[in-house]
Amino acid sequence: MNEYDTHLVASELAARGAAFVETVEEANFVLVNTCAVRGKPVEKVRSLLGQLRKEKERRREPFVIGMMGCLASLEEGQELADRFGVDVLLGAGAIHKIDEALSGVLPYRDTGFYPEIDEIIPPPPEGTLSAYVTLIRGCDHHCTYCVVPRTRGPEISRHPDLVLKEVEQLVAAGILEVTLLGQNVNSYGKDDPSYPDFADLLRQVAALGVRRLRFVTSHPMNFSDRIIEAIAETPAVGQYVHLPVQAGSDRVLRRMAREYRRDYYLERVARLRQALPDLVLTTDIIVGFPGETEEDFQQTLDLYDEVGFDNAYMFIYSARPGTPSYERFRDMPREVKVERLQRLIEKQKEWSLARNRAWVGRQVEVLVRGPAREAGWVEGHDQSNHPVLVPAAEAPGPGLYQAVIEQASPHLLFGRVTKTLVAGGGS
Repeated sequence: MNEYDTHLVASELAARGAAFVETVEEANFVLVNTCAVRGKPVEKVRSLLGQLRKEKERRREPFVIGMMGCLASLEEGQELADRFGVDVLLGAGAIHKIDEALSGVLPYRDTGFYPEIDEIIPPPPEGTLSAYVTLIRGCDHHCTYCVVPRTRGPEISRHPDLVLKEVEQLVAAGILEVTLLGQNVNSYGKDDPSYPDFADLLRQVAALGVRRLRFVTSHPMNFSDRIIEAIAETPAVGQYVHLPVQAGSDRVLRRMAREYRRDYYLERVARLRQALPDLVLTTDIIVGFPGETEEDFQQTLDLYDEVGFDNAYMFIYSARPGTPSYERFRDMPREVKVERLQRLIEKQKEWSLARNRAWVGRQVEVLVRGPAREAGWVEGHDQSNHPVLVPAAEAPGPGLYQAVIEQASPHLLFGRVTKTLVAGGGS
């Protein structure tokens, strides 16, 4: 979502004649897009703003500092803006005001929510075959650990005509993969009965000729049978699903206000596997939520074994000011959280290696982005969202390649290119 918002704002800046540079030293305006979900990104912003303030003090010519996004929507971010001399502050619902901000008197502050933000259709990104499209902003679930309802507001679905028009432009520009975005993407249309639901919208988007169609992120309570059927009946979507569980203990799920319980989550997984025989399932897990006992954590480990996730995004609980869990619960000792995270990581590596090895010998389509960290390789991902590396000599540039998987590690597949399907880096 931050990548999409960054592209949207960059497009607005380009429309007003801005030129983009590679380094802070070359710039006279630096805009920082921020995340506030966990504490670590906030610390990174604090450090970066400190560096930018020093750069501003060093300059003789004008140097404007901007901050946008979720952190800018919170009091915590506004305090940082005052402390570090931020000239332009735009909350997550006001990022389209960038032209107005730079055309007026500084400092400029706007942390409101404006529905017209979703009327903007940014131009297709250049130099890539993948693109994002926002479907819905905000969230109506109120998990006790999450700041998103405060930073992005309630769920507001984008008009389907705008979504379809944006996807049409992307397809016409040569984009092969579109990822539909939302904090709770599968609740699309619930706020407006005249809109299609998410299942129908998936089918409508796929009918525009998108070769690959993905979506993030889903809430288990909104992952209906209709959505599962739409995935199974729409080849462009593939069989990759990201379905955050957060914890395997009902007691912890209640404290998180996650609304579902372990058995319900397992029922959704069973239904997915029934409909999607090649399902690749990933999840999010929070370790060390306040009050989590060793027994609670063991239930999370047991759930991992019962489901056999292909991969997981695992986080130590981060107490965020303004959330119910921050106000009501006492945080756990960090050393306990770290030790549990390490055990979960080891569990994840075992399952990821086993799941990835099952792909050795299979043919996949790899959408190559560019050079990998490993010398002599390029990186991309297949239809099931596995990171795949292939020899650079066999895939000389970004494009879509057919490859056979020859090796697997817990986090990577290694393949050999057998055919070039689409060459070139997009529009």
